[in-house]
Amino acid sequence: MTSLLSSLITSKTRVRILMRLFLNPDGQAYLRELAEEFAISPSQVKDELDQLSQAGLLVSAKQGRQVNFRANRAHPLFPELHSMVQKALGMDRILESIVQRLGRLERAFLLDDYAVGRDSGIIDLGLVGEIDHANLADLTAKTERYIGRKIRTLVLSGEDFERLQPVLERRPMLNLWESPHKDVMRNVGDD
Repeated sequence: MTSLLSSLITSKTRVRILMRLFLNPDGQAYLRELAEEFAISPSQVKDELDQLSQAGLLVSAKQGRQVNFRANRAHPLFPELHSMVQKALGMDRILESIVQRLGRLERAFLLDDYAVGRDSGIIDLGLVGEIDHANLADLTAKTERYIGRKIRTLVLSGEDFERLQPVLERRPMLNLWESPHKDVMRNVGDD
């Protein structure tokens, strides 16, 4: 799917900016940060940021001396671009599989690089609930082959998550999925 985005959008830098800012649309980045991350000149990044901003896909806000860019949620193409980026990184496949196969899942979240939209090749995935570890190992191996990325999992009970939440929240964290019945699930398990 990344190659699909690359064939639709000929600028590799533009694809990387879209991947970075549309995976986690609440995240933001500034010019020099992106230039360092992509190991290219700031002028190349500036040209792409300018074009994406002129198209209305990005919005910017000045903070001190730097200008931060983020995905424009109000743009009519936002839902499609966000979905394409998730598909390109395999997030849609991961979510669909974990929700269906892992037992009594309460929450799924990303940590670190992918939580801020950085495609480092290693996906840190947190899972909260009563997880079927055999299915998790099988699912992880199959999904890694499909998306071409390594998946590291952190499995926590609901109580462990509540206890560790202050520590986890100091790291970049992006909530992917939360059961609408998680409180009910926990109460049923407590009987």
